[in-house]
Amino acid sequence: MTPDRFFSLLLTLQSRESTTTADLAAHVGVSVRTVIRDLQWLQEAGFPLLIRRGRWGGVSLLPGGMLDTSRLTSGERDHLTLYGLDDTQREQLGAAADTRRAHQKMRSTLRPSDTDVLPLSEIVTTDNRPWFSRDIEGLPPAALVGDLRRAVRLRICYRRSEDIEATWRVIDPYGLLAKGGRWYLVADSAGRPHLHALERIVAWEPMRAPRRTRPDVTLQSVAGDLTAHWENPQTFQIHAELDTNQLDRARRILGRRLTIRDTAGEHRVRITVTGREVEDVRHLLQFGNSVTVTGPTEARERIRQLATQILEMY
Repeated sequence: MTPDRFFSLLLTLQSRESTTTADLAAHVGVSVRTVIRDLQWLQEAGFPLLIRRGRWGGVSLLPGGMLDTSRLTSGERDHLTLYGLDDTQREQLGAAADTRRAHQKMRSTLRPSDTDVLPLSEIVTTDNRPWFSRDIEGLPPAALVGDLRRAVRLRICYRRSEDIEATWRVIDPYGLLAKGGRWYLVADSAGRPHLHALERIVAWEPMRAPRRTRPDVTLQSVAGDLTAHWENPQTFQIHAELDTNQLDRARRILGRRLTIRDTAGEHRVRITVTGREVEDVRHLLQFGNSVTVTGPTEARERIRQLATQILEMY
């Protein structure tokens, strides 16, 4: 359990008379199984948790297990509820100093363990940056925080990945998302939710009008729906055979889009890559002659065209 999740779980339990493991999992952004494991860890560490199973069950923090937040400033309490960010992301958000002070104050209120063991914060660290990533340039997230907290509409000059020039648009922002080492502005644009990469925002200006967001919709729910759509498109499946010595590389590059089906002879496996359209067959070009696209027909035809174009170029 990371220190962020530790404090977030305890503060959530402290603020509610009773809750469920499903609600806790949704709040801290992990699976129910992980939350159950975290609760067991807290029990073993001496925190008085009452866990009732069954339909009418729940999780409660009994008297004697409360964290003393009276020593925290309002800003420190606010930053303490931010979970899942590493030190670099907190620096980018301008939240590192308040978070460090809050953690130091909260740690001093915890009872020492009965056993002589190292604190969890000394044996667990986080780094949410993807492998081989470059340093991201562009708009720092801290620059937007003030306008986002005032809940106003924004005009942003934004360059989409397929565009050369940036264009202006009016958006209704929900807030910021840190995902895979990058920052995104989550906002409704023309009535539809979108992820706007901060590195592609050229300029922005706040408007006087308050933001227009949909009722009963939160930053967490919108961001969850958008990322789930990107990670699980389920619209176009590309079938292929791949050399087994390229499997680890394929897992790193393709992630959840890759499904390994079965073997296709010695040193060869059958795979399926999920994309949004036939053009996503381009992802397999980087594997050269280690991969053979087997279907569907339009995917085979498109990769043949791309290979021909590359050959003509060189």
